[in-house]
Amino acid sequence: MASAGNQTKELEKDKASFVQLCNPNIATLKEDVLYHFGLSTSTHDLPAMFGDVKFVCVGGSPSRMKAFIKYVSSELGLGRPGEDHPNICAGTDRYAMFKAGPVLSVSHGMGVPSIAIMLHELFKLLYHARCSGVTVIRIGTSGGIGLEPGSVVITRQSVDARFKPEFEQVVLGKRVVRRTDLDEQLVRELSECAEGLREFTTVVGNTMCTLDFYEGQGRLDGALCCYTEAEKQAYLQAAHTAGVRNIEMESSVFAAMCSACGLRAAVVCVTLLDRLEGDQIRSPHEVLAEYQQRPQRLVGHFIRKCLAGA
Repeated sequence: MASAGNQTKELEKDKASFVQLCNPNIATLKEDVLYHFGLSTSTHDLPAMFGDVKFVCVGGSPSRMKAFIKYVSSELGLGRPGEDHPNICAGTDRYAMFKAGPVLSVSHGMGVPSIAIMLHELFKLLYHARCSGVTVIRIGTSGGIGLEPGSVVITRQSVDARFKPEFEQVVLGKRVVRRTDLDEQLVRELSECAEGLREFTTVVGNTMCTLDFYEGQGRLDGALCCYTEAEKQAYLQAAHTAGVRNIEMESSVFAAMCSACGLRAAVVCVTLLDRLEGDQIRSPHEVLAEYQQRPQRLVGHFIRKCLAGA
């Protein structure tokens, strides 16, 4: 029989594994409306709906996230063959959410503001549902730096456009800077899964998060451009020297918010082009479609491995 001291330690460990928020005001609310999800603590039984969630995968496109939930449901045997996965957030047109067993798949739109809003409500949902031991992974697309198109990058650290591991936000007129660290153990686990798959090139490197697709990423083909090809190349080469292997527009706030709330998190993105070779994505649609499945296959393999060892 376990001693009283051991039982207390186990209870403390279980409590620590629950999703936590960095906002004491939430506990004082009689009702918490997750407006952009079309959910609420008074109209939905969130623990019953989501209490078993252990893996949350987020990505920009609603159709991609529905395809992902269909994939993991089929590959992992989480539902009946051919079973439909309705959009839980059908009451709103902001985001889409799908569930299969312990896996939740959520779209976040494009850019830092869109994913930040989604993450605030996602973390509150997990908190109200009393979820514990949750792993959150962003799966998406990106532009590579010095990598063949179709390569998958597991992010070691998200950096800003100055190559600093920071996410900066203005709160009440003041500059707030948060670190963008990701879970090192999770990076290793995903890298091991990639080695086991051996289906495509996978690297671990830094990911640069920008606030814009064109000027913010040094493209020459936007409506505005105030720099030369030589200046662009010098910047991208400096990024590569700083360990950056891909560029996208969500990882910094994703890493910062997950870290602040104590959630184990990772970013896995496929590269659609090598930015050192050009700015426009020219691969055929069917090739791009296959590229976009690569992070899904890697993360699906990871989830399968975790569930098998549970």
